Amino acid sequence: MYEALGDLSLDLLRAFEAAARQRSFTAAAVELGTTQPAVSQQIKRLEEQLATRLFDRIYRGIELTEAGEVLFGYVQAGLQSIEGGLNAVTAQRQHEVLQVATDFAFAAYWLMPRLHRFHQANPDVDVSLVTSERSYNMLRADVDVAVLFGDGRFKQGESRWLFSEEVFPVCSPQLLAGRSLPLPTDALLELPLLHLRGEGSSNWFDWSGVFRALNIQQAPAPGQLRFDNYTLLIQAAIAGQGVAIGWRHLVDALLEQGLLCRPIAATAISAHGYYVVLPQRKRRVQLVQQFVDWLATEQAQSGDLLAGRPLPSIAV
Repeated sequence: MYEALGDLSLDLLRAFEAAARQRSFTAAAVELGTTQPAVSQQIKRLEEQLATRLFDRIYRGIELTEAGEVLFGYVQAGLQSIEGGLNAVTAQRQHEVLQVATDFAFAAYWLMPRLHRFHQANPDVDVSLVTSERSYNMLRADVDVAVLFGDGRFKQGESRWLFSEEVFPVCSPQLLAGRSLPLPTDALLELPLLHLRGEGSSNWFDWSGVFRALNIQQAPAPGQLRFDNYTLLIQAAIAGQGVAIGWRHLVDALLEQGLLCRPIAATAISAHGYYVVLPQRKRRVQLVQQFVDWLATEQAQSGDLLAGRPLPSIAV
């Protein structure tokens, strides 16, 4: 394949293309950063290898021969094609993909509504979300950074506090139609509660924990609806099927839009929260730092700081 090329070098073809386009060995030398004698020698070698005269030397400079005109068209198109391919490969290499691991709820209700601002500030970076439901074991080998829920102590690497866990009951305004809000705290005993399966084995607030935090002496009703996904649970609350535990930061926008409301005024705060977790292995440090800095900016701009609470940073 490509037998006609023989042992022709790309440098010879570049020198020929520049000289043919400029109609001058001197101008070609300036463009290529070399000397006129060097370009003249390259053209001579090319003509010898092809056994064909490519230029006529005239008193005003040089002119392409008929063979030179034919070759010029092909060489110029070929070099442009090579240049386009090299640019495409370079652009692909520069367009990085950041692997971010987190849970479904954080991705759907906090990260996704804000992610367009990261793309606007970093147009050459794509974010690939690796989601799971409240899993601590999310830092696969290809993950660059994770946003995980817990107490800040993660074996996978260094953690930086993003915001603390603050929860309160939420439901559809339709569920409380005609009632004056806020209701007394004990009203939760008479309202249908939406449960998340696996709450007991997780560090997240469950209804038993919320009741204890709010000093409700009775145990919460078991509830007829249970979900293994927080996103589905919130959709059920919006549909008026019961009261859900609303995590501040995740449901704030839904409250502002009027899709959800707070039936009682009380709030429960725990020692847990969301943390940015950086793997122990350091890869693409600058890109990861850009994303971490952006998360911190979004957290500050959205008013996520809890009054009087420290900003912990725990390295394990």
